Amino acid sequence: MIRKNHPSHSIEKLYKHYSLHLPELCSIAQGSENAEQFKKTLREYVTVGGRRQEVIEQILLLIDYDNRSVNELSTGEELPIKTMTYLWQFLNRSYTENGSADLFSDLYHLFTALNREKEPEPDRNRVKRQMNRWPTGLEEEVLAIRQENKERIIRLLIRRIERHYSPTARYQFAEGISYEEKQQQVETWWDSSRFHLAMAIKSPTELNLFLGNTLSPETMQRLMQAKKKGMPFFVTPYYLSLLNTGEAGYDDQTIRSYILYSEELVETYGNIHAWEKEDVVVGGEPNAAGWLLPDGHNIHRRYPEVAILIPDSMGRACGGLCASCQRMYDFQSERLNFDFDALKPKESWDKKLRRLMNYFEEDSQLRDILITGGDALMSQNATLRKILDAVCKMAIRKRKANESRPDTDKYAEIQRVRLGSRLLAYLPMRVTDELVEILREFKEKAAQAGIVQCYIQTHFQSPLEVTPEAKRAIEAIQSAGWTITNQLVFTVAASRRGHTAKLRQTLNALGVVCYYTFSVKGFRENYAMFAPNSRSLQEEHEEKVFGLIPKEKRQELDEIIRAKRPLGKHLTRFLKENHLLFAGTDRNVLNLPGIGKSMTFETVGITAEGKRILRFDHDGSRIHSPIIHTMGRVYIVENKSIAAYLRQLKEMGEDTEEYHTIWNYRRGKTEPQFSIYDYPDYPFEMTTTMTNLQV
Repeated sequence: MIRKNHPSHSIEKLYKHYSLHLPELCSIAQGSENAEQFKKTLREYVTVGGRRQEVIEQILLLIDYDNRSVNELSTGEELPIKTMTYLWQFLNRSYTENGSADLFSDLYHLFTALNREKEPEPDRNRVKRQMNRWPTGLEEEVLAIRQENKERIIRLLIRRIERHYSPTARYQFAEGISYEEKQQQVETWWDSSRFHLAMAIKSPTELNLFLGNTLSPETMQRLMQAKKKGMPFFVTPYYLSLLNTGEAGYDDQTIRSYILYSEELVETYGNIHAWEKEDVVVGGEPNAAGWLLPDGHNIHRRYPEVAILIPDSMGRACGGLCASCQRMYDFQSERLNFDFDALKPKESWDKKLRRLMNYFEEDSQLRDILITGGDALMSQNATLRKILDAVCKMAIRKRKANESRPDTDKYAEIQRVRLGSRLLAYLPMRVTDELVEILREFKEKAAQAGIVQCYIQTHFQSPLEVTPEAKRAIEAIQSAGWTITNQLVFTVAASRRGHTAKLRQTLNALGVVCYYTFSVKGFRENYAMFAPNSRSLQEEHEEKVFGLIPKEKRQELDEIIRAKRPLGKHLTRFLKENHLLFAGTDRNVLNLPGIGKSMTFETVGITAEGKRILRFDHDGSRIHSPIIHTMGRVYIVENKSIAAYLRQLKEMGEDTEEYHTIWNYRRGKTEPQFSIYDYPDYPFEMTTTMTNLQV
């Protein structure tokens, strides 16, 4: 439990806490003529006696960085660091910065930890209790509420179809049929993804109507402001049926926060910058990671081995716009949108597709293609089949070309193809027999081209999204021989105790393997969604630890995932035999601009607002663009303070005492990648030359 001396957020009360519980620190500050003397004396003070070594190292690092400036990577601006200078001013009652008490709350926890014993080991039973707070979309209570929602939504859809009658409309009622027959007709249409896309809610007024007029005036005002700014809005009836509009029942904040835009997002829309600077492409020039790309915005690239393909098709749309979307910059630029007619492939797309395949074929290092958008499964079946067929033929040509290259000069051959899609959660009806057959056919052809890993890379955000419809879609895709992996965005709502653990457990039971847990990127538009990296580390060490695979069992789990079917059944048995709550095969990471995924960092400062300044290093376990050797140190300032994050949790009804160890996580190390995500070895020695590169 948190200690009784937990400081208040008031500057004056906080000063009294320092005086009462850290008198020696106050004495050192008040006995120092200036900040430099304070730091010198403090350095001597913390290194004497049997204090906690990791806390000593953290304090010394803050001292070392005080009065330095660093280049903040996400903004490119020089950021002055004055953490210990501010502390000296605060303890001498001369602090005048327009900041907040959050900075001194963070430092208070640091210095009180200096002589404190380490925290107790994580409690498995407590984590199980925390997990049990979160129901899944397969449970009776949730299904009952969803059925009520569906009935309400169908009544409104009937009214809409009646009012918007058009003889050319795809969805219309035959003349003279009864209301009951109309209900039956909409029930039938409900199982079609096309119906949900056609009937998607696209305005705040309509959203409120379909949610039983339960949105607050403040929320409606914010959404109307978003509409005036031209911000896209798109929610399917199916996904709305997941929201709980009643006062009783399950907590839906995790999924609700995905469709209800925050004040900060609405304010900044129109001025959003690309967090991943390498996504900004200028013809003929290398991107921020040093890669030369074809003209246009079809290929995104950061690593030598991986490229993202965004087709000119309906794949540039989604089943809904996620409020924390990493491609919000592209929606703002209208490269991604919900104008389905405009997104239908043009004749020029076939020609461009061949040019993009040539780029892949002639690249010396590329072995992994992620087809996404938008959403890969938003593309129509014919378009998706054409894209996959082009990839397969390109892989065969690339393999054939290697036959004439000498050993040590051979190019990387395509080994992995991934389809990035959130439709399993947003619109599982999209997974039809025809789509499954396309996936099955590609899997069989791909094996002959050397492509041995076929993944659907999906995004379930909450256990509530795992519904009977989603379960059927998952099982259908698995029947085609594809492996399904999940990426979670670690928003504030999703970061609540036990939530991510329960999602992992729920997905594992269906044979879905967890891949990444992403920290939200830190620009202002995502302020409401951002959970500090310290919470990600806390989750890793205090919750995910109960899914940590023993070293001697990792090979067995790898073989189960690759070969055993049905995977959910075999995975559940493995977890039970090894007393695991779930399989913690995902890595908690932040996507760094131009560099990639990492959670290896140290805290080198804290801003006047209490936001931690982190010095990141790249993930040393994978191959990076050579750009990392010219970038120097990488510094990122977090979106919000720890104290502000805890205040958000409290507003959500969380007991913040359950999170009190969050202050201790000031240094991270990227977890090793689980072997299922490793590339196979080639039977030849590959070239070290990198093509399409200009650093």
